Amino acid sequence: MEWFQAVVLGLIQGLTEFLPVSSSGHLTIFKAIFGIDADNLSFEVAVHAATVLSTIVAFRKEIWDIIGGVLKFKYNPQTEYFLKICVSMIPVFIVGVFFKDFVTDIFGSGLIIVGSMLVLTAVLLTLGETLSNRQARRAAVEGREPGREVGWWDALIIGIAQAFAVMPGLSRSGTTISTGLMLGVKKSSMAQFSFLMVLIPILGEAFLQLVGGDFSASSSGISALSLILGTLTAFISGYIACRWMIRIVQKARLRWFALYCLVAAAFCFIFESLA
Repeated sequence: MEWFQAVVLGLIQGLTEFLPVSSSGHLTIFKAIFGIDADNLSFEVAVHAATVLSTIVAFRKEIWDIIGGVLKFKYNPQTEYFLKICVSMIPVFIVGVFFKDFVTDIFGSGLIIVGSMLVLTAVLLTLGETLSNRQARRAAVEGREPGREVGWWDALIIGIAQAFAVMPGLSRSGTTISTGLMLGVKKSSMAQFSFLMVLIPILGEAFLQLVGGDFSASSSGISALSLILGTLTAFISGYIACRWMIRIVQKARLRWFALYCLVAAAFCFIFESLA
């Protein structure tokens, strides 16, 4: 992988991480376009960790508020929110521990899988918006605020949805946000919960690769310069994207993202058939 290719992939990761269009799917697409055969998770984990760090910077006030509440060692709203995030991490922890080899093989799959998962993402986004709008109309008739905060069972179900989103092309944010909307969670609350719930799992994976000696430029098949440039680009673009793209997720209609996913899926099928 050349350095400019790593920069492009880092840019794609940073921009697509916060939109429900699958960052891992787009990485697979652009690696196919560039003719990159690297199947190792090191580069993917590096750029994912970079965007997670950008999320921490963007949500630093909310994160400090949660940490401050937890450190009071009392059961308060911040502690409850943190525990719900922990509950949401259980399914992805199980997948990471018991199905790591399967996940590694998935990331080396072709564009047919990516295209199929993008279609599934489009379906989930459409269902999420449709049911959310229906619930909003019902709330308006009943004279109450639409949606609610994330509950305990919501956190677990959303966590299960996140575990399935290890499939490249199945958007993690799209899957979790759509699942939350279908459960009746507020769109604004669900967007924040979706971005915060992924922090520890991705940073944990990066840490395990680092201490295990699996995280290196050589293991990813790219130079150290390319790995560093790709990671820095993902962090910078991720921070910029997180500052304004989260507003798009909250306000824009999810069906437009669904339409984009269908177009991207069609590209995957056509590109694979011509390859």
